[in-house]
Amino acid sequence: MKSAIFATMAALATKVAGHATFQDLWVNGVDMITTCARLPLSNSPVTDVTSKDIACNVGTNPVSGKCSIAAGSIATVELKQQPGDRSCASEAIGGAHYGPVQVYMASVADSSSADGSSASWFKVFADTWEKNPSGSSGDDDYWGTKDINTCCGHMNVKIPSDLAPGDYLLRAEALALHTAGQSGGAQFYMTCFQLTVTGGGSAKPAGVSLPGAYKASDPGILVNIHAPLSTYIAPGPTVYSGGSTKKAGSPCNGCESTCTAGKAPSTATGTSTPTQVVTLTTTAASPTSTSGCSVAIYGQCGGSGFSGCTACAQGTCKKLNDYYSQCS
Repeated sequence: MKSAIFATMAALATKVAGHATFQDLWVNGVDMITTCARLPLSNSPVTDVTSKDIACNVGTNPVSGKCSIAAGSIATVELKQQPGDRSCASEAIGGAHYGPVQVYMASVADSSSADGSSASWFKVFADTWEKNPSGSSGDDDYWGTKDINTCCGHMNVKIPSDLAPGDYLLRAEALALHTAGQSGGAQFYMTCFQLTVTGGGSAKPAGVSLPGAYKASDPGILVNIHAPLSTYIAPGPTVYSGGSTKKAGSPCNGCESTCTAGKAPSTATGTSTPTQVVTLTTTAASPTSTSGCSVAIYGQCGGSGFSGCTACAQGTCKKLNDYYSQCS
């Protein structure tokens, strides 16, 4: 049924530039597909940091499946633009959607029923920003989303080896900053995965609330990346001492470069499906032709050097800065 729904969604949808969804999870290189993913209703972003949707995305519900992983092991989250896409033909998140990739965890009594918006979240991974000495603006710098694009949508996350065993939610987040120069312009793409952590130690890291930890005025959220950046601090708490970081601009490692999509293992139980089929607005296949095409809501419709569609299927094309205009 899951594959049929994905097929229907793919048939109805063509590319919505830049939008994306974390859909699949790998455990030590084993493809768990969407077994334990609370799939969002669409690949559109969350922009209101005070909304409960900032925890696990819009309209998501617990699913029956849990992914078992030993403390100290590697979970690899997979980001793609379109539902069910597992290929490397397109960027994981396109449209110059540059920004950090961060991953949180929250200890819960039962990951198949826990409410992410009332959980206590601690950060276990971050791939954020590094200055490009040859660049002229933040667009030219190294970002987590550029790394995940380079690695076919994959990002390795070490589960802290000292965590107490039990159920956890794992929240993968990509933050796109291309329109973040105005309040409410930052775009959050996140998915929560349901885990059972085995082994480990006795650590129970202190956490933060989502919503609550982010403010629209945070310098890592309200920022103009089209100007030169001397520094960038990603939103949220620091990475837990047992967690890990990746330096933006560093190469793909392990599953990030070697994992190829396949079938779920026989030990995977339960499936996750979207609660509704979302029809996405069609855009032209060729970025060089603007005749007869239209751009979906939140899509790019103009900007310096932009050669794609300029007509909005919904809303109007509004200039946010010299580099980016968006349908809104």
